[in-house]
Amino acid sequence: MATQYTNQPTGQQHHNAPKGGAGGNVFSIIAMVLGVIGLIILPIVFALGGLVMAIIAKTVRHERLATIAIVVSAVCLVGGMVLGYIVNT
Repeated sequence: MATQYTNQPTGQQHHNAPKGGAGGNVFSIIAMVLGVIGLIILPIVFALGGLVMAIIAKTVRHERLATIAIVVSAVCLVGGMVLGYIVNT
């Protein structure tokens, strides 16, 4: 006797189920990478872009790592400007 297993809906819905992969923090991760790049090269472009992306990730997308990305981008923005001033004087 053969038994068939089918995937029939049970009527239960899974609320707040975790998403697979790192799809939930993409903007935050890109913002952190841009912030670190801005520490070394053109902080007014890269770190400021990272800060804007981190703010978008926090307000619009409600990502978990957005607060960390804001801090990293802001620190790298200020640090990159200070480092540029020290190197150029």
